Amino acid sequence: MKKLLFIILCTNIVFSSCAQSHKPIVGAGLEADPYHYTSTKNLTITHGCVVSAEPLASEVGLAILKRGGNAFDAMIATQLALAVVYPGAGNLGGGGFTIARTKNDSLIALDYREEAPSKASRNMYIDSAGNARTDLSQNGHLSSGVPGTVAGLFAEYKYAKLPFKDLTQPAIDLAEKGYVLTESEAVSFNSNKEDFIKYNTKPTAFVKPEEWKRGDTLFQPELAATLKRIRDNGLKGFYEGETAKLVVEEMQRGKGIISYDDLKNYVCKPRKAIEFDYRGYHVISFPPSSSGGIILGEMLKMIEPYPMHDYGFQTQKSVQLMIEAERRAYADRAEHLGDPDFWNVPQNILLSDAYVKNRMSDYDSTKAGVSKNIKAGNVHESDQTTHISIIDADGNMVAVTTTLNNGYGSKTVVGGAGFFLNDEMDDFSIKPGVPNMYGAVGGDANAIAPGKRMLSSMTPTLVLKDNKPFMVVGTPGGTTITTSVFQTIVNVVDFGMSAEDAVDKPKFHHQWLPDTVFIEKGFSENTAEQLKAMGYTLETREAIGRTELIKILPDGKREATADIRGDDSVSGY
Repeated sequence: MKKLLFIILCTNIVFSSCAQSHKPIVGAGLEADPYHYTSTKNLTITHGCVVSAEPLASEVGLAILKRGGNAFDAMIATQLALAVVYPGAGNLGGGGFTIARTKNDSLIALDYREEAPSKASRNMYIDSAGNARTDLSQNGHLSSGVPGTVAGLFAEYKYAKLPFKDLTQPAIDLAEKGYVLTESEAVSFNSNKEDFIKYNTKPTAFVKPEEWKRGDTLFQPELAATLKRIRDNGLKGFYEGETAKLVVEEMQRGKGIISYDDLKNYVCKPRKAIEFDYRGYHVISFPPSSSGGIILGEMLKMIEPYPMHDYGFQTQKSVQLMIEAERRAYADRAEHLGDPDFWNVPQNILLSDAYVKNRMSDYDSTKAGVSKNIKAGNVHESDQTTHISIIDADGNMVAVTTTLNNGYGSKTVVGGAGFFLNDEMDDFSIKPGVPNMYGAVGGDANAIAPGKRMLSSMTPTLVLKDNKPFMVVGTPGGTTITTSVFQTIVNVVDFGMSAEDAVDKPKFHHQWLPDTVFIEKGFSENTAEQLKAMGYTLETREAIGRTELIKILPDGKREATADIRGDDSVSGY
């Protein structure tokens, strides 16, 4: 009876505006009709472009560029639009990282990763028998960290040009006036229906009595109201006042622990970007609290001494070398990486040529390594996520990866505010040796502590050639994020691929534990058999990541690709 009542109440939310006629949203300045749109996978253009997880969000970003905004304006508007049209990962209730390079060569790294609430404790997910309660760390109110995305938006705004209200209006219109669902979105809502009912204390816009289908219109009036508070009151419109009150009330109803002070005290932190060279290219990526930049650097440096171009794409030699680099880098991730405000991350050591060379000293090109025999190196001091890549006509480059962690995060929508909260607490090491939902293990470096930021795999990355923009790249995918960025860079730099091939060709993944090589459908059968003969365990899995790539061609044109693995889309002019 409770479930039935929940669904009936939800009907009033979803269909309260159904009598509204389907007309393009003029106020949003969209290039597309939110009721009739398609994905564009590849474009080669002259000026600016936006690649994101959803066509409407990419079109919002393009409209902002055409209106005179720069890459930062477009990024803010695109992120806000994704919070509406891609609720499984686009968000207000999550967090992320921005890596950017301005037209004046300045580097920007913004950390707005979620934080453990002040009432969090190291053993909060361990029961009286010593068992790890991953059910509590992965779903529901207690799994949520303090969200950072909105703080990140306002930190990005320092570099933007247009009024903030112009950047929020497209998202407000999409939430208020609605947009039609794609097939994959409808399927996703339906498959998560029971969880939406289970983990929510109030009706949400994402549940209705009958099944969702392609072409249905989703209206989100509560989310629109939240966006208006942000538009009108800035940071305080989210971290204080009505929205904060709604978050705290939701926590109290569901036995969560985020407090009003947790929200009010949250800050976005500037970081120093990870920088290193690879075969004459300069790579710029994100530092801790992300593991991405460091282990990306480790992996690329590990394979650099070898003739990858001669080995060839997806041959036994090239794949086996990359697997062993991935194995060693992810072992280091588990031992050495965490929030630098709480843990002394040996960043310079991990990226030093001597350390990387030593890590590969036991590499054997004739057989599989064994993870139980390959631990983290000795150092001595002297998945649901979404990515956006943008470059504007002036050469400002911005890569942003944000997340709720799992698809729809905690599955909990803030009652009255309309947005999902993250389940990012699971990215901590809730108990040494116990894997999180992505199979990653950790220890003291990533243990829970109040105010600490959980370790991430997000790897928004920029690549320069001759000190000029060459690539903007990133992807969602949990622990597969960094290996996907790794392979995309190798595909372009070593194998000379187009942006389209670099993104769309089948990928593989190894993360130390479990000691399994995951491959996508379409991976070379011949190479797979050769790897098995060497002693590797292979497992075919569903799509790995959804990479968004912009590659700058020698004539200055931008070759942009949105991953074929989803509804991802590129817009440009």
